[in-house]
Amino acid sequence: MKTKLLLFIVFIFSVFTCKSISNPDTILTSKGNLIIHFIGHGTLYFEFDGKIIHIDPFSRVGDYSKLPKADLVLITHSHGDHFDTTALNKIVAEKTITVFTEECSRSGKFLKPSQLMKNGDKKLFLGIEIEAVPAYNIIAMRADGNPYHPKGEGNGYILTFDDKRVYIGGDTENIPEMKDFGKLDIAFIPMNLPYTMTPELAAEAAKILNPSVLYPYHFGNTDTNQLIELLKDEKGIEVRIRDMN
Repeated sequence: MKTKLLLFIVFIFSVFTCKSISNPDTILTSKGNLIIHFIGHGTLYFEFDGKIIHIDPFSRVGDYSKLPKADLVLITHSHGDHFDTTALNKIVAEKTITVFTEECSRSGKFLKPSQLMKNGDKKLFLGIEIEAVPAYNIIAMRADGNPYHPKGEGNGYILTFDDKRVYIGGDTENIPEMKDFGKLDIAFIPMNLPYTMTPELAAEAAKILNPSVLYPYHFGNTDTNQLIELLKDEKGIEVRIRDMN
């Protein structure tokens, strides 16, 4: 009986920590397919033009020993569920370009060479234009009155895959700067309460960003059906729900 119980516990732990990756989505660009893999939480990876781009790898939601090595890694901020050195060490190779925020660089947690990007920076990596945009809280605050994500510390990223622009929100709310992001084809918007957006705030962000395809992500136990209902009259925005809790 004890052996069976132990095996059951190990099984449940393995399901939680290393769940299988859901089926990828394929987006057609003028330079070929952009393939989006949904790992979980705030974690994704893209395949494009023979390159692998990881976003906020997090070892509690993916077995990174089985995932492809990165050509490019983008880290949005220094919180442990976004800046996980265990996951990084499994996918970063000698050729990998790793993009950090200033706070990540200061932490000293990851000693391999990295590129620094701050809000407003634009850089070209592997033929992909990357723009670092603000990601911060206006409403969601800690008990001491400080925001969970202070302005200037975190990045969102806009990646240009030839004729498609993809926004990765990171941990953010519907901040005023969103109105200046320009045309977006795809947007990933977080709804992880109480740290980022409610469905109502996410719907407002979606209306500002106006992407052709909207993926709520990093949503924990937030009800994504509420977002679908709030955006049901926005005919130009397709809301796609994937396993990203």
